Order: sequence, then structure tokens, then C-alpha cells
Amino acid sequence: MYTGTLSFDLLLGDVHSLKEKRSVVRPIVAELQRRFAVSVAEVGGQDLHRRAHIGLAVVSGDAGRLTEVLDNCERWVAERPEVELLSVRRRVHGGEDE
Repeated sequence: MYTGTLSFDLLLGDVHSLKEKRSVVRPIVAELQRRFAVSVAEVGGQDLHRRAHIGLAVVSGDAGRLTEVLDNCERWVAERPEVELLSVRRRVHGGEDE
């Protein structure tokens, strides 16, 4: 079994309130869940209106498939025009860790 996580640090564009932030972050979280079948949530920066930290996790029986899903998720977030991807942290566990 392999598990992988991504932690995204995002800078939001023209956002001036927490309400506007939610209108940007919620669709990103929902689309990641729908499109890639991963677990995802806003995990930090909830009190900052121009920053968001999103965490994502996936489990797979195949290391290649896990890497493919993580790569696709990272690419998809990086291509969002409404946010600037400041950093991504990736962690993968499995195989020899068992």
C-alpha cells in the first residue's frame, strides 16, 4: 500500500474578504475531490483572506498510479488562474516502509 500527500500554499488573487476567499477555495477543493477521487481540505490559513493552505491525500496499491495522481493534482492546481501556487510539499510512504 502506498500513501501520498500534497500540501499547497496558495496566494489568492483579487480577494478582499473571507467570504470571497471561500468562493475561490471551495470550488478548487470540490473539483479536486470530484476529478481525482482524493481526500482534500483547507488545512491552514483560514483566518487570512489572501492565503490558503490545502492538504490532499491519496492511497493506492500501485506506486506508479499514486505518482500519476499526485502529479495530475499538482499540475491542475498550478494551472488555476485565480490562485498563485507559492509552494507544494509532497510526501509518499509505502513499499519498503511496510
